[in-house]
Amino acid sequence: MEILNYITENALILIPVLLIIGQILKNIQKIPDKWIPVILLPLGIVGAMALGGWTFDSAIQGVLVTGAAVYGNQIVKQLRKDE
Repeated sequence: MEILNYITENALILIPVLLIIGQILKNIQKIPDKWIPVILLPLGIVGAMALGGWTFDSAIQGVLVTGAAVYGNQIVKQLRKDE
């Protein structure tokens, strides 16, 4: 996953955190699956900014970790589809 080359080391912890939050949201029946990435994005941005400071670069890190979490989740889903 080449996207990981652009994510700072201290922001990597947010990827599993966002995956867990995404799974929790998926189990809430009132939230449609299509909205989960939209909900995770501001959480990823705020989380990265809390870790790295309230800068534009930290906001970009939040977008990247959210993208990695959602993309990683989709890869796992697609690979399991044939099973």
